[in-house]
Amino acid sequence: MSDHIYKRIEVVGTSKTSSDDAIRNAIRKTSDSVRGLRWFEVVELRGDIDGSDVAHWQATVRIGFRLEE
Repeated sequence: MSDHIYKRIEVVGTSKTSSDDAIRNAIRKTSDSVRGLRWFEVVELRGDIDGSDVAHWQATVRIGFRLEE
C-alpha cells in the first residue's frame, strides 16, 4: 500500500438559506474543478444582517483532496 499525499484549499461558500447550504455550495462548486475531494473543515462562519434577520450566510471551508499519483 502506498502512502497518499493530500493538499487543501480554502474557499468561501454562500447561501441565502442556511449555513449548511453555504458549506454544501462550497463543496459542490469545488468538486466541479477539483477531483478526489476527501474531507472538509469549517474555518469561519459569518453572515450579513438585514434588520433583525440573517440575510446571507458565508462559510469559509478548507477542503482536502488527494493528489494523483
